[in-house]
Amino acid sequence: MTKRKFYFTIGSLVAILVVGAYISIHIGTLKIPLNAVFYNFDCAKTGLSPEQAKSFKAVIEQIRFPRVLVALLCGMALSISGSAFQSMFRNPLVSPDLLGVLAGSAFGASLGMVVHNSFLSAQVGAFIFGVLAVVLAVMLARLFPGNRLIRLIMGGVISTSFFTSLVSVIKYMADSQNKLPGIVYWLMGGFSSVTIDSMYICGPTIFIGSVALICMSNYMNILSMGDEEAQTLGVNVDFIRKIVLCITTVICAVTVSVGGMIGWVGLMIPHIARMVTGPDNRQLMPISALIGAIYLMLVDDFCRCAFASEMPIGIITSLLGVPFFIFVNWRTSIQ
Repeated sequence: MTKRKFYFTIGSLVAILVVGAYISIHIGTLKIPLNAVFYNFDCAKTGLSPEQAKSFKAVIEQIRFPRVLVALLCGMALSISGSAFQSMFRNPLVSPDLLGVLAGSAFGASLGMVVHNSFLSAQVGAFIFGVLAVVLAVMLARLFPGNRLIRLIMGGVISTSFFTSLVSVIKYMADSQNKLPGIVYWLMGGFSSVTIDSMYICGPTIFIGSVALICMSNYMNILSMGDEEAQTLGVNVDFIRKIVLCITTVICAVTVSVGGMIGWVGLMIPHIARMVTGPDNRQLMPISALIGAIYLMLVDDFCRCAFASEMPIGIITSLLGVPFFIFVNWRTSIQ
């Protein structure tokens, strides 16, 4: 992709994101006039009563804005992590949950709900065990002989299986009347419990981590060439890989801690972005971040507007992911 086309694409995606976010904070169960925020809830210009203006302003500031922003950030984090993993492992079919971060976070959140029965404990547990799951995968990888990337994948498979089993144990032991429904609903993913505090906690971490990965996009290009070629170019492969693993683990764990289990985003969006930009990570990663943010925001809008009661977002992303995965395999087979 030429620089001119790249900048045009970036500008177009940013415009779509801004317009989409503005509309998103006005739609939902409670319909808010689209000019309300633009006129700062001025009663004379919007036609609202003082009570309506005050109520609508509280809804947007306390509920809608944090939710939309967190959805954008989570979409960005999962997509850019997927791009980094696919380049680092030189495999277009890997995703951020390869090393067990989602399974570990699921166990941590489930444990937090059972022990303390609060959303905050679920968030803290999801983050801690998401990181621990990847640490376990890396430690296990050192036990296997052979190629480093293959060993890492094997460690991730073991870690994922281990923590998935622990989640089943938690579900079996949980109170079926009070705690089990909350665990099951959280595992489906969603942003209904997002608060301003959640936004302040996850926002800076995801944004800084995503920017750091974009800044390392040139290293991603080198890693995608293979370890020997990268070392020939003077790149410390192990160090760069560890940095990428640390950043992606942290931002994915934060994403799961606030949004639950949201699958397929990290696998789908990099493919879509690659169709637009090609394999160059310097263009792929920022485009992937923007497309992922827009995608998850739109899916969240659909989940909270299309049904009488809110649909968990993980269900919709999975339903969309399966046909896309079939399309990618079909497209690959005919090339």
